[in-house]
Amino acid sequence: MPQNTFPSTELTSQYTAQVASDLERNAKEQQRIEAEIAALQEQLLALQHDHSVLVNMQKALSATDAPTEAAPAAPSPEDAAVPSPRHETPAKPATGKRSRTKKAGTEQDSKSPKKTAAKSATKTATKTAAAKTAKPTLVELIRGHLTEQTEPRSAAEVATALGQTHPERNIKTTVVRTTLEGLVAKSQAQRAKQGSSVFYTAADTPAPPKTATDEAQTDQSTPQR
Repeated sequence: MPQNTFPSTELTSQYTAQVASDLERNAKEQQRIEAEIAALQEQLLALQHDHSVLVNMQKALSATDAPTEAAPAAPSPEDAAVPSPRHETPAKPATGKRSRTKKAGTEQDSKSPKKTAAKSATKTATKTAAAKTAKPTLVELIRGHLTEQTEPRSAAEVATALGQTHPERNIKTTVVRTTLEGLVAKSQAQRAKQGSSVFYTAADTPAPPKTATDEAQTDQSTPQR
């Protein structure tokens, strides 16, 4: 009876270790997908903002290129050379010329504010688009922060540092952790476990050496086949 119990116990422990490994792999995959979804949402918001800016620029440019009204034609030289009859007052044609000149000047003055407003709207839209394009994403911020560090950093430490540098972004530790796991899955960052804590480093930074406790935990979690 004891001989049959020993193989059964060993097989149970192997299945238990395998199930624990599969659960950990599944959790990591979920975190990676959540990080990618968060990054895609940021890209979608940026594209939507750029689309609205471009639409405003298109409207401003369309208003600038609208056809202007044709100014009244000036009298031809032949009409001006014809002498008026003796019984009519010669001052009337001069009055007509002055009124036409004033009307043309008034139309040009009324069109100038439209062009100035269109140019101002175009400049403002261009500056807004440039400012939005220059804003880095959360993935870029985290990757740049890890590159600048000389020692491994936890997700909480990265979130605290980025929150102090960019207080307007409302950076949360859970989002930073999922983003870090996504970078690890893409080989853009390294993940090291020290005891019960997890630390992250940049891809080109050597990971800290494992301690004897970490190696023992790794050996216990590896299923025997």
